[in-house]
Amino acid sequence: MPSPHPHSTAPRRRLAFRKSLVPIALGTLLIGTLGAGSAVASQDDDPGLVRVSGAENAVDRTEIARTGVSIDLVEDDGTLLVTAAPDDVDEIADLGYEVTEAGPSAEAMHPDDGYTSYPEVVEHVDGLVAEHPGLVHSQVYGQSYEGRDLLAVRISDDPTVDQDKPEVLFTHSQHAREPLTVEMAVRIMDMLTEGYGSDERITELVDTREIWVVPNSNPDGTEYDRSGDTWQNWRKTRGANEGSEALGTDMNRNWAHEWGCCGGSSGDPGSMTYRGQAPESATEVEALADFVRSREVGGEQQITTAIDFHTYGELVLWPFGYTYDEVADGMNQDEYDTHEALGELMADSNGYTPQQSSGLYITDGSINDWLWADQGIVNFTFEMYPGSPGDGGFYPPSDVIGEETARNEEPVLQLLDYADCPYRIIGEEETYCG
Repeated sequence: MPSPHPHSTAPRRRLAFRKSLVPIALGTLLIGTLGAGSAVASQDDDPGLVRVSGAENAVDRTEIARTGVSIDLVEDDGTLLVTAAPDDVDEIADLGYEVTEAGPSAEAMHPDDGYTSYPEVVEHVDGLVAEHPGLVHSQVYGQSYEGRDLLAVRISDDPTVDQDKPEVLFTHSQHAREPLTVEMAVRIMDMLTEGYGSDERITELVDTREIWVVPNSNPDGTEYDRSGDTWQNWRKTRGANEGSEALGTDMNRNWAHEWGCCGGSSGDPGSMTYRGQAPESATEVEALADFVRSREVGGEQQITTAIDFHTYGELVLWPFGYTYDEVADGMNQDEYDTHEALGELMADSNGYTPQQSSGLYITDGSINDWLWADQGIVNFTFEMYPGSPGDGGFYPPSDVIGEETARNEEPVLQLLDYADCPYRIIGEEETYCG
């Protein structure tokens, strides 16, 4: 598909803007304001948090994203919170946007032991399997670049057997610096196992669905992110890149649908949004894609619905991200309306803002787009708590874990409910589900 016209008008409805409760992010100190073409002072070449003003719509935001930065949040007034290296900042300023720099507070960025490490995730899964052998089964679907087992957990009334039931997939932590998503995985697994037999709704859903939870798809990245005295603000995997000293690939720009098509990712290995050398070139993406493909039985994909959890911004997003168009090649009106209606239903439950992914800015090579276009899976990206950097950004205090993961219990159950026929939500079950 061609790239969207750079001067086209992006859709403005359903755009999500979240207002910061403080003037700067994560306890940072305001350093200064820069005009177009000015340079941001920096101690080194490490990425830092900056604010960008003057982006009026999704086209402007896409222009900024194409410099290779990570846009972390769009605030109420249109100001962007961006993770950017000094060279990226210069490029953004050269485009005519105003940039304000801030430096992270070491105290605010200190790793929180209340978050679950990868060894603790594995231990928790092993405990669930031991305690609920008739409900929970885990399998290793691959190894990470550094050799860690990648786990998929199946929850069903007969979890060691492939059954003729609709399957649902929940994935977490493609981006390492988003530890709340791992806690969401733990919450889903605990909710379904603890509720089975005592909660009628959960019991029925577990009996009539096969539920897959990938609790951490990027364990190398998450373990590195928590490895120092401060969080490392690490987004990518930890794999080597040929010809570069920069490590890692942005998993959520490495998927095979419209990979690198539309300026929604970076070809620079040093960028936070580096798309990799080829589709599925990241070890972890290839393994997860192979796992999803393995759920095809007799030419039919058994996974019908999915959520990929991220932070932050409190959004429910759906395909496509590579184009501003709602109806495009591979997405007809009924299919779009189904995503929209399910997204809005779930957002009504958790208080998030629902919208098409590209309503923020163009991305390409995302799991969101691949799951639908390549596998026909109705799917969503959840950007979890917080809604503002003042509440912790990527690293909110662990005392919010209970409340903020519970907030998504109802949306998870709603998606499970519609897994038998997502088109039921628009009244088209006879047309699409027979």
